[in-house]
Amino acid sequence: MNAINLQQKLKKFSDHWHPRQIAGIDDMQVLLAKVKGEFVWHKHEKEDELFQVVKGTLFIQFRDRTEEVKQGEIIVVPKGVEHCPMTKDGEEVHIMLFEKLSVKHTGEVTDEKTRTTYPKI
Repeated sequence: MNAINLQQKLKKFSDHWHPRQIAGIDDMQVLLAKVKGEFVWHKHEKEDELFQVVKGTLFIQFRDRTEEVKQGEIIVVPKGVEHCPMTKDGEEVHIMLFEKLSVKHTGEVTDEKTRTTYPKI
């Protein structure tokens, strides 16, 4: 049981859209990621997903609207809801995600950004 310094963990990697696991809680995982540009349209059939913006502004596109999530805010994407995270104007955004261990990175979609494992840092 030690405190986790998010800024120190974020300094350990520079690639975008490749989350790193920083903690586990029961059947959940806490991930950090740096994101830039547009991700992949996808959904998670059986799991909700929580995004917390650590730095910058994240935009979550849904088929009927786009939600703006600013630094210090969270958004929960319910299971089964198609979404596509993105950033604007070349901004690198730092996010923390809370999700079940069973969540597939891009749902049932396979893309060059898809990851099947998350390194622990």
